[in-house]
Amino acid sequence: MGPQVAPAETKRPDAEQHRALVVVAAGSGQRLGQGMPKALVDLGGRPLLAHALEAMSPQAAPGLELELLVLVLPGEPEAREKLAALGADHARRTGVEVVVCEGGSSRPVSVARGMDAVTDHARRHGWDAERLTVLVHDAARPLTPGDVAHRVARQVEAGSEAVVPALPVTDTIKRVLPVEETESRAAGVELQAEQVRETVPRAELRAVQTPQGFTLAFLQRAFAHLGDIADAEAEALTDEAMIAEALGVDVVVVPGDARALKITTPADLLAAEALVAEASGAAHDDLAPVSAPAPAETGPGVPMVLTPRVGIGHDVHAVAPASEPREMWLAGLHWPGEQGLTGHSDGDAVAHAACDALFSAAGVGDLGVHFGADTLGTDRPELEGASGARLLQEAARIVRDAGFEIGSISVQFVAKRPKFGPRRVEAQRVLTEAAGAPVALSATTSDGLGFTGRGEGVLATATAVLIPRHEGARTLTAQVG
Repeated sequence: MGPQVAPAETKRPDAEQHRALVVVAAGSGQRLGQGMPKALVDLGGRPLLAHALEAMSPQAAPGLELELLVLVLPGEPEAREKLAALGADHARRTGVEVVVCEGGSSRPVSVARGMDAVTDHARRHGWDAERLTVLVHDAARPLTPGDVAHRVARQVEAGSEAVVPALPVTDTIKRVLPVEETESRAAGVELQAEQVRETVPRAELRAVQTPQGFTLAFLQRAFAHLGDIADAEAEALTDEAMIAEALGVDVVVVPGDARALKITTPADLLAAEALVAEASGAAHDDLAPVSAPAPAETGPGVPMVLTPRVGIGHDVHAVAPASEPREMWLAGLHWPGEQGLTGHSDGDAVAHAACDALFSAAGVGDLGVHFGADTLGTDRPELEGASGARLLQEAARIVRDAGFEIGSISVQFVAKRPKFGPRRVEAQRVLTEAAGAPVALSATTSDGLGFTGRGEGVLATATAVLIPRHEGARTLTAQVG
């Protein structure tokens, strides 16, 4: 990778110079654990892709002057439709032409499809591939400021074929060697360890971000090169700048931005939420009731951090006897042909466990307190016979009224039937809509062991993460009951 340079001072050289942005938004987001494609995950009330597009809009980045935006989206129809709608709205608001294409099984495949869309557009409009700057951006970096993209584009137009934004590395970096699993004599447990081989001098290290910039002519050459090498070698080239290095092309580095963090894990999402709150001036103030006390100070000028709270919920329901035919409802879905579960409501153990996890995290009782048979039959007649999804909706309202926002809910259930995999995405969508927050679901069997293995019932375990809106939410346990 080439040296870091100051941003080029040149503006777009002439009317024949063009700029296109390819936003890769086809990732599944499995490591994020939100139960939906990453680009759809909520950040401050809007999907990640919406933030990424806004940052690159003429209003946010007036000097960027994009002429084409290519969105590389998931193949799943519903997700693709929702994300494409964001692109259509962006086109209406900005006048930038938006083209949508379907991503592939890997990032290189997705970027190649985006490049093909740019190539088709350029051919139809007579654009010279040597004078077309293509910015390749990840929707997983939704808060990248538009001026980063502007710096990258200007450097490409100053004569660099490949440009990346980056920041100096501040952590100490060590290169390690794996060590065989050893036994800890002191603790009597097995530990998987690694051995430090060397400490890498960090003065020359940079953490690379997106968007990365290239001429279209270079990208065409780069992906032709990928097709000419072995699959294993191609898979090792994880971004377009690495392909440039492999081809002997100098990769120029311009300054990035700390806000251009990549959202991969739940912790990354929390960090991004904090940036969004800071940028909007909210920082809990807009969400807190007028009567809520201000957060205490932990030191001079340092506000207290409101710690997320985690709750666990379990629910078990037996399969109804064959003599009592009953429809099965599980994970918010109807399962035709399956014998239903016993219990009040619809016996939806998955939804009920999610409710209990919410109540546990908030410290406001449990399922029996709010939805017990007596409660539903007397104090809550409007919920008599309510579905599990409806109860989850009500549970979400209760914890929000108690001063919390829902970060996420995760449920795993153990059962012999029904076969859950083909309908997992559908179930996640139903329960996510009910909770108004991401719900991730999974299922397993007990290999024939116990009542679940014999097909006699369903066991569900849920976890919920809640974020207090204000300090007053921390005292709710003492106020409830």
